[in-house]
Amino acid sequence: MSYSEPIWKAWFAKHGGKLLLFARQQARYPDDAEDLVQEAFVRIWRLYGHTGEVSPSLVYRAIRRLAIDWARSLDRRKIREQKVFLESPLSASFERNLEKNERNQALLRAVDKLPKEQGEVLTLKIWGELTFDQIAQTLDISLNTVASRYRYALQKLKDSVPTEMEAPSRD
Repeated sequence: MSYSEPIWKAWFAKHGGKLLLFARQQARYPDDAEDLVQEAFVRIWRLYGHTGEVSPSLVYRAIRRLAIDWARSLDRRKIREQKVFLESPLSASFERNLEKNERNQALLRAVDKLPKEQGEVLTLKIWGELTFDQIAQTLDISLNTVASRYRYALQKLKDSVPTEMEAPSRD
């Protein structure tokens, strides 16, 4: 009995590159493209793979639908996270009646602009209420790295929020 390559491997070797190219166009973030291809391929192959002949158009359609669903999910998550932020104790420090909403929006924009690593540390420290040691364990980085990322994040927020909030001059 000779070993033969599974049908799905041969099919994927033939179509995988094209599917990934399409997924990169559909995904909101480049890192999501491979996940979209994998998820779509597995879903379609479970339904139709027993025949050995799966139409690539089915997988393309599944990629497109998954990309739409993932984008909606990301949008909903962002709204939930903003709501949690606005209800957090940190937002209480921005309680000026007229400036509250503007200042919160400026802070959210500034947090979104932080490098991913600094944003993670800031989120875990302020909103996650973790200690530096807990953050170091969570992210598998040194305590000094956590402290410096937090310090850099706070400095960037300090530098960016006031400049966005400066009132127009009344000359």
